[in-house]
Amino acid sequence: MDEAGVRWTADQVLALAPDDASRKAGVRLSAAGPWSDAGSSGEGAVWGLCKGSGKKPYQTVIDTKGPAYKCSCPSRKFPCKHALGLLLLWAAEGVSAVRTVADVGDGQAPDWAEEWLGGRRKRSEERKEKAKDEAAGPADPEAARRRAERRAARITGGARELEQRLTDLLRGGLAAVEQSGYGLWEETAARMVDAQAPGLAARVRELGSIPGSGAGWPVRLLEESALLHLLDLGWLGIDRLPAPLATTVRTRVGLPSPADGPPVKDHWLVLAQYDTSDGKITTRRIWLYGRESGRTALVLGFGAAGRSPQPALPVGLVIEAELTPHAGAGQLRADLGEEVGIPEPGGTPPPGGTTMAGVEAYGAALREDPWLESWPVTLTDVIPVPDGAAAGYGNGNGWQLADAAGESALPIAPASLARPGLWKLVALSGGGPVTVFGECGHRGFTPLAAWSPGSAETVRLT
Repeated sequence: MDEAGVRWTADQVLALAPDDASRKAGVRLSAAGPWSDAGSSGEGAVWGLCKGSGKKPYQTVIDTKGPAYKCSCPSRKFPCKHALGLLLLWAAEGVSAVRTVADVGDGQAPDWAEEWLGGRRKRSEERKEKAKDEAAGPADPEAARRRAERRAARITGGARELEQRLTDLLRGGLAAVEQSGYGLWEETAARMVDAQAPGLAARVRELGSIPGSGAGWPVRLLEESALLHLLDLGWLGIDRLPAPLATTVRTRVGLPSPADGPPVKDHWLVLAQYDTSDGKITTRRIWLYGRESGRTALVLGFGAAGRSPQPALPVGLVIEAELTPHAGAGQLRADLGEEVGIPEPGGTPPPGGTTMAGVEAYGAALREDPWLESWPVTLTDVIPVPDGAAAGYGNGNGWQLADAAGESALPIAPASLARPGLWKLVALSGGGPVTVFGECGHRGFTPLAAWSPGSAETVRLT
């Protein structure tokens, strides 16, 4: 342990990597050879000079309280391979007697590193002042109201047009959809974009992809069309909805959801972090669990194609931070406060339940938000088993999480079957019960993290 707190493990550092290539390159730079003038401070900063192909070494500095990264290399990835290599070197020295990263305690970082660290502190103060100004309301409330009314009118027009499109779809029969091709769906989606309803546009594009998704597509198309119809009706009758559900409908249609709930300061365990991409935008999902509040929260980050989203948090560690919840029925999304404490250990798993309790939790959440894809659930004393082995049914091609007591089982989502995380989970279990955190949805359970009995170490499954 050093003055900046317990150092991260190598797995926690590698969990921050934006891709496999960066992960492998970072490991190659984790030796002391290319590094000089490396150091760390009690404020959570780590810095060093890395020898590269040019005359000047790359200047790399990390604020572990963010975490945030700065490197003079030309990479557009965050963190870059140099930041990963330096963090791996720093993490390894937590269990080694050899010191390459000098601990300066409360001393100051070198000028080139302090310039960036000081800039972060200054920007943090400026953002706090800006947040205070925004809390006072818009400069011209009347103009803001008129803009909101114009956008609402455009969305209403788009929703009515979409309702007509869905009506034509059912009148013509689902069998004709396969011959019409994707072009008509893309045209409809473009109309929803023109109507300033990006949420509707995204759902229309999903409908267009279903006819080519394999056997059983007509059933899936009908289900998703019904959900889209329900969202249309929700918007067209939004004045009659309860306030929380009305906020959820606005968010699903594509209007911004304000983070205006009461801030929650807590020690948050970083349960999981993973990225998804639609080819244009990369979305990062970070699941947190509050040790004192008992709340589960979702932090989202977005990045353009080719750029890693921010923030990036070390899975399995605990951070002291303030989260501001978003509005809406059953909303778990929250914004991470600017001030984040230095990550520390202590990540015992959240309290959980049986597989049946997990399904019931998802069902209860659907009452608040019918368009919810999944819900965060922690399962205790479950065993990963091949499909059908627990209860004598299934085709044997998938996997389930079965209660150790043998009462019920929950299928693992098909998308998770080809990922390495499944085999890590099976190996961790070894045929015995484990605790698993993941997302429970209509497609099954997606495991994201696991703990073996009696262990506080979080095993990352993404």
